[in-house]
Amino acid sequence: MMLIMGNSNRIWHYWAGKYPGSVGVLIGPSYEKKVPIDAWMPFVLDNDAYICFRKQIPWDVQQWRKMLLHVKMTGLKPLWAAVPDVVANKKATIENWKKYSNEIKEIGWPTAFVVQDGMQPEDVPNADVVFVGGSDGWKFQNLKTWTSCFKRVHCGRVNAIDMIERCEELGCESVDGTGWFMEPSRPDKVPALKRFVEGFRKRNQQHMLCF
Repeated sequence: MMLIMGNSNRIWHYWAGKYPGSVGVLIGPSYEKKVPIDAWMPFVLDNDAYICFRKQIPWDVQQWRKMLLHVKMTGLKPLWAAVPDVVANKKATIENWKKYSNEIKEIGWPTAFVVQDGMQPEDVPNADVVFVGGSDGWKFQNLKTWTSCFKRVHCGRVNAIDMIERCEELGCESVDGTGWFMEPSRPDKVPALKRFVEGFRKRNQQHMLCF
């Protein structure tokens, strides 16, 4: 499972080379020029819907389109691009898919549909990836539904190693999270990510100790 973070910390680039497919970067409209797009680093495109929701500010479609154009001009292809969603709003997210998904498809990039509170598998359109968003309580209670029904699933806002391991167990293709590089030397931050990237699984270790 790939760890995708909105950060280009040098350890991330080292891991990208040493453990191919283990890490990538998440790029959004508000910070895309702060995170280099490198040929050797897998990346995905966010849409800033959650940032705007958290800050209680309007979402900017023009800023999103500027990001698409900038990335297109690099000639590099994201693993997927998240079609603009509306956090915890099923109806508005479906309407946004109808309005904006073709802008990504016409470039030739895979699309991600961000599922929200109250959605069921039949609500998902013809997307390449299911991005599990919505409120935290709903998201983790329903994650198994999405991994059971879809081959490619990404889970957003995964901010603890136990949560990362749970997403892997359920079959997520990738996860993202914020705050991992704040106080990075803390044992539960970058050192914990390092152990995960190197293959250590806390849950497996605990299971072994039971025998």
